[in-house]
Formats: sequence, structure tokens, C-alpha cells
Amino acid sequence: QVQLVESGGRLVQAGESLRLSCAPSGRTFATYAMGWFRRAPGKEREFVASVTMRNGRTYYSDSVKGRFTISRDNNKNFVFLQMNDLKPEDTAIYYCVADNGRDYGYRPTREENFDYWGQGTQVTVSS
Repeated sequence: QVQLVESGGRLVQAGESLRLSCAPSGRTFATYAMGWFRRAPGKEREFVASVTMRNGRTYYSDSVKGRFTISRDNNKNFVFLQMNDLKPEDTAIYYCVADNGRDYGYRPTREENFDYWGQGTQVTVSS
């Protein structure tokens, strides 16, 4: 069983920064891409960012591009999300995701691309 464990979420003021981390537990697994989704109160879950583990290609939603940076430790299947200049609209539960490594070369930005999901970590940005 693959489990993804997020950490780093907390309450911050607008304009501040946070760094989220995601570490796998359980059995080792192969993955092509890992990333982050979020669900804001009263809204549907949305894509935030993803990275391909071998070559480090990154993808971002328009709402976070230029403020958030995703990175990875390819050896450990860790993924991080550096969030700068946070805004109240970034308030959400942030979920770490990973695929099962069976497919390659696709654009990893959709929920159905990912097989493993963490429980989420709460990020709250006050104005």
C-alpha cells in the first residue's frame, strides 16, 4: 500500500510564504509524476502543480504560476511546494498526488492521471 503524507500547512498572513512537503510511506513505488491539487471551501478540487520525477519538467495552474514552485527529490519520491506571496484565495486543503509509473510522456495535470492521494494538509491565508 502506497501512502502519501503531506506536511507544512498552517495559518499564515497574506503575503507570507509556506513550504509544503510530501513523503511516501509504505512500499516503494515507481512514479512518472507527482504533484499537488487543492480544494478551497465550497469549490471543486483543482490542479495546482506537478513535476515529472525523472527530468523535472514542471506544470502550474495559471492561478499560482510565478508564485508557487514545485520541486522533487527523485531518489526518495519526495515532492515539495514552495508557496510565496500567499493570498486569501489560496486557502484550501492541499493534496499530494502521484501516478503509478505505468504511463510516460503525458501532461500530468488532471485528477485521473494520479493513482495515489494523500489525506491533505490545511493552508489558511488570512487577509
